[in-house]
Amino acid sequence: MNYQETTNWMFNQLPMYQLKGASAYKEDLTNVILLADHLDNPHKNIKCIHVAGTNGKGSTSHMLASILQEADYKVGLYTSPHLKDFRERIKINGIEISEAFVCEFIEQHKSFFEANDMSFFEMTVGLAFDYFAKEKVDIAIIEVGLGGRLDATNIITPLVSVITNIGIDHVQFLGNTLESIATEKAGIIKPGIPVIIGEYTPETQPVFLTKAEANKAEIYFASNLMRETYPSDLIGDYQEHNKKTVMQTFKILNEQTNFKVSDENIKSGLLHVVKNTGLLGRWQQLGENPKVICDTAHNKNGLEIVLKQIQKETFNHLHIVLGVVNDKELGEVLPLFPKNATYYFCKPNIPRGLDASLLQEKAQQFSLIGTTYHSVTEAYEAAQNNSTKEDFIYVGGSTFVVAELPINKEV
Repeated sequence: MNYQETTNWMFNQLPMYQLKGASAYKEDLTNVILLADHLDNPHKNIKCIHVAGTNGKGSTSHMLASILQEADYKVGLYTSPHLKDFRERIKINGIEISEAFVCEFIEQHKSFFEANDMSFFEMTVGLAFDYFAKEKVDIAIIEVGLGGRLDATNIITPLVSVITNIGIDHVQFLGNTLESIATEKAGIIKPGIPVIIGEYTPETQPVFLTKAEANKAEIYFASNLMRETYPSDLIGDYQEHNKKTVMQTFKILNEQTNFKVSDENIKSGLLHVVKNTGLLGRWQQLGENPKVICDTAHNKNGLEIVLKQIQKETFNHLHIVLGVVNDKELGEVLPLFPKNATYYFCKPNIPRGLDASLLQEKAQQFSLIGTTYHSVTEAYEAAQNNSTKEDFIYVGGSTFVVAELPINKEV
């Protein structure tokens, strides 16, 4: 199979949460442990940092990778989901895994995947670990896909664990309280491995403290310990929390491991995240006059921050291109959106996408008025055509809406 045929097989033949949602979620680590054994446990030959959290784990992972690259380390980066191309999930020093490696890996192990009913995410994790081990990376940043305790990445023993924050999201898997979600995320805390907590609440802090104590793991709360941060090319307001988490992580890494990262590395790495890692879709500006911003924020916590940042902008009128997935708690997120805006409702082009007319109908209950469009592209073009130079266009609601925009994929 060529690369397109290989990725089509991966997406269509096996459960993939990005496309299918709940049916792709595995409730134990049995399969990924079986796969790791089949691959001769490549994860045991990689030094890692493990990153979980409701929001910010992608940005945090990319910041960590960028800084380590500035310190001249060979850095693996595993994240999800991708926006344009599957290979965005697996990079070394910002360079995506080759099409040839993906094809060869799938071809070599395809019969094993089929015989053991491997999920899309499980075999992707196996691919990342195998690639990083064969390429002999100095360190790999491994982002949790969903939750923590039962996530396929949770077979690693990292140098340090990072949990960015806890918010209400994926309640069908993780529970519908902050405590229950924190319990799942805290599942990445390992015996004797230090853990950095980016943000906490009165509900989540006891969960983290109890889990850390049970594992005799030193725990650090970055929001308490770090006061000053350095500038970054990731300019969303929410990045301040992520920068504190990253800086605290390097403080511990420098103190407790053989990795050495200077303040200059941190400063330079934070300033060149996009250049070094190719991160896309975080308060990313796509145009000016009118100013166009897209962002992958998709749950209550993330959208609250982004929508507050929009209100800091100066504009005559606000245009919002909005699409969501069909398992989104609309009663939680739609009240966050401003009523004095024109809406362009659309459906992201995946099976999980919510029909634009259903989104429009629900939005009207919250006095959010707009028109439906057949695609993200059509909605975006309509927003551009209806805007003046003094207006502001925001595109978001889902990672998969942002994925359909004409954003630059080049590192």
